[in-house]
Amino acid sequence: MTRIKRGYIARRRRTKMHFFASSFRGAHSRLTRTMTQQEKRALASAHRDRDRQKRDFRRLWITRINAVIRERGVSYSYSKFIHDLYKNQLLLNRKILAQIAISNRKCLYMISNEII
Repeated sequence: MTRIKRGYIARRRRTKMHFFASSFRGAHSRLTRTMTQQEKRALASAHRDRDRQKRDFRRLWITRINAVIRERGVSYSYSKFIHDLYKNQLLLNRKILAQIAISNRKCLYMISNEII
């Protein structure tokens, strides 16, 4: 009986997986079974952390704005500042406000004086 050679599909799948896992350490980049496990885990973590990153950056922006606003006065807080922004229909998002707070605090103070 002649020898039957397997197709190329499984090999192609494994090489594609190997390219993905080539930067992993140890057996995670060499053994096929652990490669598949780590690939699933890495993709799941990447998917989860994309949403997490959005949350983390929003928290960072809020913290930066609040720190600069509270320097101006003890009674004035982030929540009052955002409320006044919406009341006066100033459409500045938190990312832009945080950049202004870091780069040019006087500009943020001017904005807060205008909306009070």
